[in-house]
Amino acid sequence: MKYSESVKPISYFKAHASEIVRDVVDNNKTMIITQNGEAKVILQDVRSYEQLQESLALLKVLALSNKNLNEGNFKPAGKAFKDIRRKIDDRHSA
Repeated sequence: MKYSESVKPISYFKAHASEIVRDVVDNNKTMIITQNGEAKVILQDVRSYEQLQESLALLKVLALSNKNLNEGNFKPAGKAFKDIRRKIDDRHSA
């Protein structure tokens, strides 16, 4: 996507709001709205925003996992599953 084609001043947005929203949704676009020559707002369809949030959440999980791995804060999968099974068994026997 070329951002140069997706930058519009707020006055244009005010005059063409429904057309812009339709274009953003139908064509999966992102629009940058400027005010006084400065980029101020990003207009994006909800599905794209949700996908972006999910991607960011996944990246955070990966970063935390990598940090824990580098700090030695982990245990082998076999031990982790064994500990989980033990906790389940303890709850059922109580």
